Amino acid sequence: MTRLTPTSYVVLGLLRESGAATPYDLKQRVALGIGNFWSLQHAQLYSEPERLAKAGLLDEEVETTGRRRKTYRLTTAGREALEAWLAEPEAEFTELRDRGLLKLFLGADPKTLAPAQLELHAAKLGQYESFRELPMTPGQRLALESGIGHEREWVRFWRDLANR
Repeated sequence: MTRLTPTSYVVLGLLRESGAATPYDLKQRVALGIGNFWSLQHAQLYSEPERLAKAGLLDEEVETTGRRRKTYRLTTAGREALEAWLAEPEAEFTELRDRGLLKLFLGADPKTLAPAQLELHAAKLGQYESFRELPMTPGQRLALESGIGHEREWVRFWRDLANR
């Protein structure tokens, strides 16, 4: 049995949503959504579909001419694996990886760090809020609302720190 990772489920989920995609298409889709809250190495989006195809979770179609691009589609087994994973409650705590917070923890001067972090998070908040008008699935909308809430808290935190 092939071991499935969060990257596996990203690929399966994006293909369920799009129907078919090349690794480049997957990379673009990650940049527009999932990449805002789940970091992935771009190389994984090229290697993971091939691995999942070998496991029978995806169908692979290779162009016979030109760049010989590979297009992937979800198989029944891939859909079943994704649905089983989605049905499981998540019991692991969120991993937070924030360089600004790391620098603060390790002794960076808050007065130097806070203005840049405030600007960064305010810009991301504005970006997320502009996405509210875009069409999206209910799950995407819920993830967006979570992102907006997180960014509002970061803006509040860094603004308070800058004003101390």
